[in-house]
Amino acid sequence: MRVEGVTYQLLWDKFSIGSSFFIPCLDDNTAKQYVKTKMDRLGYAVIIKTVIEDEVKGLRVWRTKRII
Repeated sequence: MRVEGVTYQLLWDKFSIGSSFFIPCLDDNTAKQYVKTKMDRLGYAVIIKTVIEDEVKGLRVWRTKRII
């Protein structure tokens, strides 16, 4: 997955229900839309929140269930 010019390689088979990941970003609205589109394409229901972790702004993405 590529967000703001940075490629992230995630182990999708390990992205189980209840787990989450953090993506640092500056433009959270654009990144949020990109991540939502990617999750929809993969068939994952997620909650995406803008957060600050260790003084870094980004998105925290939690998997809630499989929708396909």
